Amino acid sequence: MISRGARVLTVIAASVFFIIAIPSITLSYDIEGKIVSHTLPNGLKIIMVERHLSPTVSFYIRYRVGAVDEADGQTGTAHLLEHMLFKGTRTIGTTNYQEERKILDRVNETGGQLDREKMRGKNADQKRVRELSERLEILQKKQKKWILGNEIDRLYVENGGENINASTGQDITTYHVSLPSNKMELWARIEADRMTDPVFREFYSERNVVMEERIQRVDSEPDGLLYEQFLATAYSAHPYRRPVLGWPSDIKYINLDYLTAFFRKYHAPNNTVVAVVGDIDPASVLKLIKNYFGSIAPCDLEPGRITEEPPQAGERRVDVASDANPEIIIGYHKPSMRHFDDYVFDVIECILSKGRTSRFHKVLIEEKGIAESAHAVNGIPGVRYDNLFAIFAKPRAPHTNPELLSSIESEIEKLKTEKVGSQELEKAKNQIRADFIRSLNSNLGLASLLSYFEAVTGSYRYITEHIKVIDRVSPDDIMRVANKYLTKENKTVAELVPKK
Repeated sequence: MISRGARVLTVIAASVFFIIAIPSITLSYDIEGKIVSHTLPNGLKIIMVERHLSPTVSFYIRYRVGAVDEADGQTGTAHLLEHMLFKGTRTIGTTNYQEERKILDRVNETGGQLDREKMRGKNADQKRVRELSERLEILQKKQKKWILGNEIDRLYVENGGENINASTGQDITTYHVSLPSNKMELWARIEADRMTDPVFREFYSERNVVMEERIQRVDSEPDGLLYEQFLATAYSAHPYRRPVLGWPSDIKYINLDYLTAFFRKYHAPNNTVVAVVGDIDPASVLKLIKNYFGSIAPCDLEPGRITEEPPQAGERRVDVASDANPEIIIGYHKPSMRHFDDYVFDVIECILSKGRTSRFHKVLIEEKGIAESAHAVNGIPGVRYDNLFAIFAKPRAPHTNPELLSSIESEIEKLKTEKVGSQELEKAKNQIRADFIRSLNSNLGLASLLSYFEAVTGSYRYITEHIKVIDRVSPDDIMRVANKYLTKENKTVAELVPKK
């Protein structure tokens, strides 16, 4: 969940889950009545829903840790760790771990020496750098003799697994898969092993892979670079300003010891949510999870201190020069999830840009014809802390960023001065309800949302409470929130502009 699109999808998911308590569809979508939740003595939270739509089961594991939890100078660690946990364990991904470990220890020792020498910069001994680089390459080739690459993926695929993936965001790290219902023990065996005995093999080569990923997805991608600079401008202190992929100078020196400690601290049962949805018997699933995960020790989760973002005292702007087509991002600081004003922003997002009858589509795209696209997103880059209400827009040639920005600001001003009509407000709420219904179509989608809200809010019941709050949102609330937060002093504008 690290590209802008992935981040946006996570946030959109948070705005589609508002319908459970609506009487008209309770009989069909009484999800809360079907949820079975349990917390093991070690703190592992389990959420299960029995749905016999097909002989399959979807699993989501959410670790409540992301880029926001990294130390300064170690940005990118959470994302690299996500990669490393696909490298296997002492029993998965190796033909002989005891023999492999002899080489692995030497690989890690040599890689650490090489990093320390390179970090001396201009004072580095280039001869020693070459010698260590050659030694590392030789050792890595020797280690390959014992490595079975991508074995976790292979085990899942050969046993009917689908939707095998992982993602890292600012707030959480996620692993998910869908399997035939008679393969649940395979999942438990793999994931419990990953939580207890991962082997960070191929660390230095994978670190290079992540650096290349950054080059492709950010440095060579105007949209990615603009988004990164937007966040770095909107936040001056809070770690939400840092990219999930990490800053380049940090990625190339991510420390294996720090990564290992990061894993031990955060990838622990008392910091984990497991959602299991599908063709299951909850009692049997609970017994299975207890057998495999119950003995894993919890960790000390003493919260670290997160630097708070000071109030913004004036408009901020940043230009990113590129040969790509122009684009703008506008952001306003706002409260995090569960604050009443965050619910109001969910409604504002829908009014401005949800569907072809939204204000942005009707005015900017159809009537004025000045926008190629324009959409609002509530809650980026994360939701655990105070975040941003953002607008992403691209002008339609020959129109320009300033023209489009002016029209967007006009629409924002209308929210401040003109009450939203009852019909438009109800339409927005109905769209939110319809989106929720669609989100229930798949086991994977339901597992995703249940685990997501449990991880970021502390309770999956947020999804059943949300509609009650949304229904209370009034035209006066929208006008109040717009005047309080959508101000010039609280605004950040990032523009993709032509190179001169």
